[in-house]
Amino acid sequence: MASSHHGTDHPTLRIVDHPLVRHKLTLLRDRATPTKQFKELVDEIAMLMAYEATRDLVLEPASVDTPLETTTGWAVRGKKLTLVPILRAGLGMVEGILRLMPSARVGHIGLYRDHDTLEPVDYYFKVPGDVSERDFLLLDPMLATGGSASAAVASLKRAGASRIRFLCLVAAPEGVSRMAKDHPDVPILSASLDRELNEYGYILPGLGDAGDRLFGTR
Repeated sequence: MASSHHGTDHPTLRIVDHPLVRHKLTLLRDRATPTKQFKELVDEIAMLMAYEATRDLVLEPASVDTPLETTTGWAVRGKKLTLVPILRAGLGMVEGILRLMPSARVGHIGLYRDHDTLEPVDYYFKVPGDVSERDFLLLDPMLATGGSASAAVASLKRAGASRIRFLCLVAAPEGVSRMAKDHPDVPILSASLDRELNEYGYILPGLGDAGDRLFGTR
């Protein structure tokens, strides 16, 4: 479903470039796309990307009775997957992934920028217990400077997480580099590697402010 473009510049980045993802992302970028459709597209793209993000979940044999006989199939081991949206735009990615994996748990991380240091600090952090046994999918539609994503990963690691993947829809090279430097053990899956950040920290060409467009607050 996806090619592994492990770019030499960005060894931790994998671009999910399935035709449906590329098509839907183009509609998502369109400034004329209204909030309702924007939400639906984020949902659909997240689901398609989660399919790829979970490609290497561990399976174990499971017995199943078909209408004709008993056979051996497979089950995802442990069902210890946890989705962690970064508030608030990350919330838009949760439902689509849960439809694919209804048994996944959901945590939340909220970050704000300290106005003196300009570094992100978490004001809200809540994830299920037994953290060390879980696989985490950290969700945020946009990886811009990488500051929030890096801080969120650091918070998860402090809580004992060791298996973390970051899912976004668009990524700037600056954010990918920052994440790779701070957390070389965290794979990044994105639907697109965009060109650059502008002076205000917006991704170009990007898709505007994902939070505003999801919640109709622009």
